[in-house]
Amino acid sequence: MSASSEKPLRVVVAGLGNMGRSHALAYHNNPGFEIASLVNRSDVPLPAELSGYEIRRSFEDTLRELKPDVASINTYSDSHADYAVAALEAGCHVFVEKPLATTVADAERVVAAAKANGKKLVIGYILRHHPSWIRLIAEARKLGGPYVFRMNLNQQSSGHTWETHKQLMKTTSPIVDCGVHYLDVMCQITDARPVEVRGMGVRLSNEIASDMYNYGHLQVLFDDGSVGWYEAGWGPMISETAFFVKDVISPNGCVSIVMDEKAKSDDVDAHTKTNMIRVHHAATGKDGRFAAPDQNLSMSGEPGHQDLCDLEQAFLLKAVREDIDLTRHMSDAVKSLAVCLAADESVRTGRAVTL
Repeated sequence: MSASSEKPLRVVVAGLGNMGRSHALAYHNNPGFEIASLVNRSDVPLPAELSGYEIRRSFEDTLRELKPDVASINTYSDSHADYAVAALEAGCHVFVEKPLATTVADAERVVAAAKANGKKLVIGYILRHHPSWIRLIAEARKLGGPYVFRMNLNQQSSGHTWETHKQLMKTTSPIVDCGVHYLDVMCQITDARPVEVRGMGVRLSNEIASDMYNYGHLQVLFDDGSVGWYEAGWGPMISETAFFVKDVISPNGCVSIVMDEKAKSDDVDAHTKTNMIRVHHAATGKDGRFAAPDQNLSMSGEPGHQDLCDLEQAFLLKAVREDIDLTRHMSDAVKSLAVCLAADESVRTGRAVTL
């Protein structure tokens, strides 16, 4: 049977925030899926393409009554694990936005449920589907380690975006929510094991809980001698200066993403668009000067935010149809989450955490 003639997978989409709407559009536009229902606790404005679908309130009731093939979970982080396990046990394949869970034990519980029920579990690591990030990882691996990873993503947020950030921070700090992406990138570049994490954070706003911080950074040490830092801050006080640093250094040179100088930290496309990758080789000639000029790899025509969501869901469809082994995909998600949660623990205790 050809892929085009196979029956579409019926999907229930839970959570209609920024990512949930984008994933719902991806299912709507992909003939391999059919949206059975949307699920959200309240009515929200939707793009015209999604206005024809019913919105239900209860995820559990929807699973039981509609028996979908796929559950797409794009709710707040604290419900991810319970929703994913319920869906897997109901016989669904699952797409779940990152982070997979808010504790390592819960993340492992979801992975165990996927294996026990023989279902696919895809975690929303959007950068894994981005051609420029795939190229960055390949170029960095070619250089060879040990590595220094320098990465951040800060957002000077206001209005609706700041409200969303405050809601997220009721359960998850910025270095966990965003950090899992970049720890995942680090772990894809070096095959070494993360062994120690240090974290620091500062509460810069009275609008968040007294035990939460809206600026944080972490340092991670790997067993091959590689080190990395990641920084994330949210809010109206955050600086736009050097808000996007993506830099990998090795003994043989470095690979960097070079951003458009006019890019704004609050633009969702700026979080993934790369404009250019610069490759620098450390080798010098007899005169002590660099043997080769830097290479600037143009990344023009790269996918925007919605295109990447489309690619993620196309991967989910392929994983189900072609029975792709997702063991490494799942274990990587748990590993990157463990590092970020250890950093959060370090922030709160003031001590380095051994992994």
